[in-house]
Order: sequence, then structure tokens, then C-alpha cells
Amino acid sequence: MKKNILLVDDDPGIRFGYTKFFTRNGYNLTAVASLGQARSAVAANRFDAALLDMVLPDGNSFDWIEELRRDHPDIALVVITGHGDIPTAVEAIHRGADNFLTKPVSLEELSVILQKSLELGSLRRRQLTTQQLGRNGGAFFGEHPLMQKVMELAALAAENDSPVLLQGETGTGKGVLARWIHDNGVWSSNPYVDINCSSLKGDLFASELFGHARGAFTSANQEKPGLIEVADGGTLFLDEISDMPPGVQAEFLKVIEEKQYRRLGEVLVRRSEFRLICSSNQNLMKKVSEATFRQDLFFRINVFPIQLPPLRARRDDIPALARSILISLGSSTENLSPEAMDLLVAHSWPGNIRELRNVLERAILLSRNGRLTARHLSGLGGGSLPESESQPVGLEEMEKSHISQILDRFNGDTRKAAEVLGISLATLYRKIKKLRIG
Repeated sequence: MKKNILLVDDDPGIRFGYTKFFTRNGYNLTAVASLGQARSAVAANRFDAALLDMVLPDGNSFDWIEELRRDHPDIALVVITGHGDIPTAVEAIHRGADNFLTKPVSLEELSVILQKSLELGSLRRRQLTTQQLGRNGGAFFGEHPLMQKVMELAALAAENDSPVLLQGETGTGKGVLARWIHDNGVWSSNPYVDINCSSLKGDLFASELFGHARGAFTSANQEKPGLIEVADGGTLFLDEISDMPPGVQAEFLKVIEEKQYRRLGEVLVRRSEFRLICSSNQNLMKKVSEATFRQDLFFRINVFPIQLPPLRARRDDIPALARSILISLGSSTENLSPEAMDLLVAHSWPGNIRELRNVLERAILLSRNGRLTARHLSGLGGGSLPESESQPVGLEEMEKSHISQILDRFNGDTRKAAEVLGISLATLYRKIKKLRIG
């Protein structure tokens, strides 16, 4: 993947020469002549590095370095000036530059310095990813402007208790964002309850949501509290609400408006105060026009809509997302080869982040937690593994190897291992027994 470089220099000869040299050497270079043009370029595009002339027609680049470093902490910064001395160089580094060069500059030398600065930027990006994982309890959303806007809205949603509607394609992270809103809001210490509206139909769905009294239907051998009751004082997340059965929609609308409900087969009116978050991967307005989703329910849940962009619309986030997923799966970010990363960035990702996670998890198994190369990325154009490597063992053996590595990483702590693997503790115990681990 080509690196995007911003050159800020008021000398047209330097802009021409640098553009020709760096373009020939595999970089995408954008050349501008002033700080004002530089600010506009950074606002419109993402750059991996900036080459800054110190004295410009509309100011000194020193005045911009701190602002640039604050807003884009991972960008590589190289200051180039015809008025350099040691105190000036020290000041440039102090303000946030990675390197400082004095004109005239050898383009070969500058190329080496730029590469080293890009490596520093990559290291900072990894550190930021790790820090973000720690802050968000394992959730990393990316730094693309589209996601920054989403997170601004999510932060605002967390500050109040109005219903939130998360919209976006399957796999864009609606469930993870719903949990983030809960965890960062005033209800965070109370229950978080989620239900997938696609998984159950009719009376089974109503029973799951409202609960039921004993004898309410044939298999109701004992009373059961519904998820509305469990969510009292906390957050209720209805995933893919577009698939909520029509017969349940009217009853649920009444719950939203009155905070009251009845279990199936019961006359007792119960009350539940909860914060509502819904998600949908379908166009709810279209479903309203088709009379498959109630218009009044749509208006009630659409108080605070947030649209999540597909992964293909923010490819710049793929490297950081891939690294964060590798960390969450117990693998090292150093294991991902540059060729593999290029394939990940080039893929269209119809399944979005969920597909990215599945591809990386399978690659870890195929590589036996070693270096991930293009050939381990099945279906992404990386070619196939040699027969001796593509089918060395069965799926159970790969699963056993992966679980064993995670357990070793946490010194046998099954609870932490289950969290990393994304399965329940009981499921982990069953797998340990089935696969004869330990």
C-alpha cells in the first residue's frame, strides 16, 4: 500500500523535484506552498507523513507542528529548512517533529530519514491502538473522519437516555457500539441486556422479551422473567429490530411509551425503566412503506439515529483495526506481514468488521499463531497454501492448538482465556474436555 506524503514548501523547484522523486519511488505525494493550503489538505485527506519547510509565506511551520501532532499523533513529521542550527533543531524535535534536516538535502538521504520517521509513526499507531483497547474495554472503532463523527454522536448519546437507533450494514459493529454507549453512560453500572430480533419468532420472541407465567403456553412449565424485566434500571439492546414480529411491535411500543408490560398469560402489570438502543441493517423507512414495520414504532425509536459506515468506505482504518483484532485474539501485531496487510486493505469486505475478524482468526489457526502471510488469507487473492500446509491437521486440531496457546498466554486462567476467545466459560470447559487440552 502506497504511503501518502504531504510536502509543504514555497519553492516550486523543490515541489517539482520532490514530487518526481518520491512518486518514482512508490509514494503518493501531495505538494502545497503554504500553511493554509497544508491545513486544507490535512482536513481533506489522511497522510502518513509530512515534509515541512520551516519558513513559509503565511507563517512558520513550528506554529503548526504541535497542532498537527495533537490532531494526528501517528503522522511522521520531518522539518526541512534553509535556516537551520542546533537550537532550532532541538526546538523542532521538542514541538513534535521526528527529524530535522538542513537544505540542501540529498533526496536519497531524505528517503532514508522519511522511512525511519514512518516506522516511528507506525509504532505510535500501534501504541495508540493498544491504549484505545484499554480505554474501551477491548473495543476499537478506528480514526477515519467518518468514525470520528460516529463516536462524537455516540458520546452525546451516552450522556442522555433517549432511544438510539444504530443503522448500518451487517458486521459494521452496531452491537459493539451499543455496548460502548452503555458502558460510557450514566447507566453503566446497571444491567446490559441484548436480544437478537432475528433469532426468535412469534410467541417465543414475545416470551423472551416480556416473560411468561407458568402455563401460558404448552411448554411453559415454570414462570420466566422477560428481558424487559431483567433490563430494569439498565440498557435494553434490540439487535436487528427490523425483524421484530409484527404482533410484538404494538405491545413493545406501549412498553416504550408507558414503561409498563405484562408477562404472557399474566394480568399483573409490571414496570421497567430501561435505556433503549436498537439496531437495523435494513432501511426501516422502506419497511414502513411496505407495512412490515409500524410507523409509530419507527418514530419512537428514531429519536437519536447513528449511521455506521461500511468498512470499504474507510479503508484507512483497516490496518489499525486488523492490529486491534489480532491483539484481542491473543496474537502479536508483528505477525502480520506487509503483503498480508496490503491484501486486507485492498479487499472490499462485504461482511465488514465481522468478516475481517473471521478472516484473521482463521489465518491465525492456519499459521499456527506464527507469521501471517498472504497465503493464509483465504479468498483474498493471496493464493492457496501448499497441500502440505493447507491441510496439516483437522479443524479440531487447529482449534485445540489455538485454545492451548491462549491458555498458555494467560497462565491457565480460563476466565481470561474465555473472554479473549469470545466464548462462555462453560463452553471453554466443554472444549477443554472434548479436545483433551492440558
